[in-house]
Amino acid sequence: MASLAIRNFLHRRKKLVWMGVLAAAVLLTVGMVLRRGPGESRYLTAEVQKGNITATVEATGTINPLTTVPVGSYVSGTVKYIFADFNTRVQAGQVLAQLDPAIFQAQVIQARGNLANAQANVANLEASLAVADAVIRTNQANLEKARAAVEYTRANTRRISNLAIEGVLSRDQADQTQSALDQANAAVRAAEAQLNQSVAQRAQTQAQLAQARAQVQTMLGALKLAKTNLRYATIISPINGTIVARNVEVGQSVAASLQAPVVFSIAQDLKRMQVYAKVDESDTGSVRIGTPATFQVDAFPNERFSGRVSAIRLNATIVQNVVTYDTVIDFENPDEKLLPGQTAYVTIPIGHCTDCIKIPNAALRYTPELPRNQLDQLYQKFHIPEEATRPHIGGTQVVWTLDSHKKPRPIAVKVGITDYSYTQMTEGDLKPGDLVITGEEITQGNSSQGMFPGNQRLGRGPR
Repeated sequence: MASLAIRNFLHRRKKLVWMGVLAAAVLLTVGMVLRRGPGESRYLTAEVQKGNITATVEATGTINPLTTVPVGSYVSGTVKYIFADFNTRVQAGQVLAQLDPAIFQAQVIQARGNLANAQANVANLEASLAVADAVIRTNQANLEKARAAVEYTRANTRRISNLAIEGVLSRDQADQTQSALDQANAAVRAAEAQLNQSVAQRAQTQAQLAQARAQVQTMLGALKLAKTNLRYATIISPINGTIVARNVEVGQSVAASLQAPVVFSIAQDLKRMQVYAKVDESDTGSVRIGTPATFQVDAFPNERFSGRVSAIRLNATIVQNVVTYDTVIDFENPDEKLLPGQTAYVTIPIGHCTDCIKIPNAALRYTPELPRNQLDQLYQKFHIPEEATRPHIGGTQVVWTLDSHKKPRPIAVKVGITDYSYTQMTEGDLKPGDLVITGEEITQGNSSQGMFPGNQRLGRGPR
């Protein structure tokens, strides 16, 4: 009866009982919070380990043939035939395409006609020069004849003059002989003028002949140019290789007014190729020529290909204030599996250490949430050099551990290479198994920097 009465009482007072339980839980929670106190920290720690570290530079690049030759058209015209297509293997001297040669053939015929005309002009002037030489010789003979006549007339004039003085002949006869002498002298002067004129005409003909011969050379050059343009209408391969691009179709007009348009692109050898990797400027100081490198491509995600760094090009590329340099990686492609233009994800090792002490990178990034003056006091108390706290000169940095009272304690270390998860310790008072702080949590839910994802242990900090 008593138990039944109690059960009936509880059923009637069920709401009051639940309210009492809830009030007791709230009081218990408030008591626990007040007991723990505000601002209590919980430190996340990780172990210092011993093992191997390989430092690498990661970059993205493009696969390119070792040599790519763009084949252009030197002349303008209409594409009449195409004898090669994409992926066609070609030999040096092989015909790739043919422009319509009609115009260039007409130019060759015209140039040949102009040359023949110039050569005929030269022959004509050479004949004229021979005629001029003959005229000069005739005029020279006439001059000599006139001079001989002058000498005879002069002697005859002297004889007649003497006879006239002696009275044997009349004075009129002496005057006639003197007039004949004057006429002979005039004939000499006319012959000299005629000779000079023929010499001048020969010189003029000689100059015209030189000009005509120069015109022949000009016509020869024009003919050679016309033949060259006709030859360029046939586009041939300059090297052995594989066509990776064809930019024309039959019937398409090719205009070569300002620069030679690229008709084909030929990769010389797809068995030897290169990766142009965009390496950040901060990593170029660590990359060395001859360093082995590996890369992957999306076409073969489960395969890794290897090559070797052959050059770091000095021409920087700036995209949105990010400076990169093309690092060239040579590799063999014997099966021609990799194709030009594929994206390569490159890994270049820049350092390796075996069996070294490794510090989690999160520990190197962690600093306690303390006022600056308290941090400086801790640095001074534990003899931390200034270069470890700010500029990290010489690779000196600070890591934090928990002392025997569960309080943060700084330790100066010197670091070496890193693999983005762990960093090599070269000097410092740490050994494998030691715990270093990688982050902290405040009980009210606020958390600090440096959360390390793995191998963490939880330690209670000071209240």
